[in-house]
Amino acid sequence: MAKKELLSIRSIVAVGIGSALFVILGRFGSIPSGIPNTNIETTYALLALFSLLYGPVAGLLIGLIGHTLKDFIFYGSPWFSWVISSGLVGLIIGLLVAGISIQDGVFGKREIIRFNLAQIVANAIAWFAVAPTLDILIYAEPANKVYTQGLAAGAANIVTVAVIGTLLAAAYAKTRTKQGSLRKLG
Repeated sequence: MAKKELLSIRSIVAVGIGSALFVILGRFGSIPSGIPNTNIETTYALLALFSLLYGPVAGLLIGLIGHTLKDFIFYGSPWFSWVISSGLVGLIIGLLVAGISIQDGVFGKREIIRFNLAQIVANAIAWFAVAPTLDILIYAEPANKVYTQGLAAGAANIVTVAVIGTLLAAAYAKTRTKQGSLRKLG
């Protein structure tokens, strides 16, 4: 029996493309939230879609690499507590949506609900708990500041993924041929 690869060539290419798109959307798809250093980010809709399509390892790597590059390019250095949280979002979504057959054109109500429950759990863990706690531990940031930022970022990401991520996933599923939908004529 052949050993299954951790990342296929297809997944490695997806990590590269997903990371590049994360950087681009992080620059041009961010809307200031009114809370310092906290934006409404469209990048997490893309991260959720790639995690759904390519799995938890690709989601983790896209979050880590994409966020690191974005921070380095636009701010001069990465903010590691949020980089780790971005990777965590991709990992958790990828793990929780593993059984959805979007590649086969399946993304109905049940899958939409499961996708959104997964992204809510992932964003809540990453932004309501992990990012602020790491901000305190790594950077000695004040708790009230970072938990406010985390709550704002997490809520914004949940809404962004629920709307844009769900629309992207549904549109992608419609481009796929449902298994067993083709018949031989004649």
